[in-house]
Amino acid sequence: MNLRRDVFQAIADPTRRAILLLVASQSMTAGAIASNFDTARPTVSKHLQILTECELLSQEQSGREMYYHLNAKKMKEIADFLEPFRNMWEQRFNKLENIMKKYKSR
Repeated sequence: MNLRRDVFQAIADPTRRAILLLVASQSMTAGAIASNFDTARPTVSKHLQILTECELLSQEQSGREMYYHLNAKKMKEIADFLEPFRNMWEQRFNKLENIMKKYKSR
């Protein structure tokens, strides 16, 4: 059975978010990534597979090693989707801050 992976389902998992943070600064092999977690390597491999299927990570072979690195373009798509929500909440917090300032000055 071939499931279509959703980016937001992928980043909903805390382990996958941690993997994204790890590879954000440098490319890493599956073994190097797995060494940062207290879970079985096949479990980490499954997380890597999901992140790769969602195109959040890309793979690059160097000799016998497969390196995983962040797909910045896909991460930007997520950020672009979230931006209107970030703006909405920022406006709401600014309004609340102004109300609180008025209330304190009384």
